[in-house]
Amino acid sequence: MKRSEINNAIRMAEEFFARHHFQLPPFARYTPNDWQEKSAALTAIRDCALGWDVTDFGSGDFAKTGLLLFTLRNGVLNNPAYPKSYAEKIMISRSCQVTVMHCHEYKQEDIINRGGGKLIFELYNRGNSARELADTPVKVVRDGVLITVKAGEKIALSPGESLTLTPGLFHTFYADEDGDVLIGEVSAVNDDYTDNCFYRDLPRFPEIEEDEAIYRMIVSDYSTM
Repeated sequence: MKRSEINNAIRMAEEFFARHHFQLPPFARYTPNDWQEKSAALTAIRDCALGWDVTDFGSGDFAKTGLLLFTLRNGVLNNPAYPKSYAEKIMISRSCQVTVMHCHEYKQEDIINRGGGKLIFELYNRGNSARELADTPVKVVRDGVLITVKAGEKIALSPGESLTLTPGLFHTFYADEDGDVLIGEVSAVNDDYTDNCFYRDLPRFPEIEEDEAIYRMIVSDYSTM
């Protein structure tokens, strides 16, 4: 992805969050200079991978395949310095923008439509191998109610509705053509480096072409500091 594309996505997200009256923490507005000046106090933010996250999953087409996230709180697996056992994210799925098929090895999560259009899910049980999609009925909890759907059947969530996704359950989601969706995630500790299993072998974080200055740091920038 080009840095200009990432910057633009974050600027649009700031406007979208404001329209939906969702307030981000102060460090969401830090500039690169702020990060340098406050570096010693920001260790936990870096270590727990809090903050902005923009990815196209290596597609080269963020508008069609991608996701913008902001991690609000998190711990670190097996690290007593960060014993928090839960995580929270706020995300934006643009209309018809697909988050690619994947599952998690450890993390259980609730994905919530917090506002906007409808959020569409397609779910598959894991087959006999790590990246196999089974053609078997899927049992999933939708707002406290256990439902059964066919493999790959579309589930539409209106604002306020949610799904509970268990480890090993493959899922893809996207906002329908009616409009962008504000998405909440409440989960166990999030580790994007070891816990994701993509149906196709895709990168979680994008390679960045630095065509303009950084507007907001994203989590994959922290390793360069």
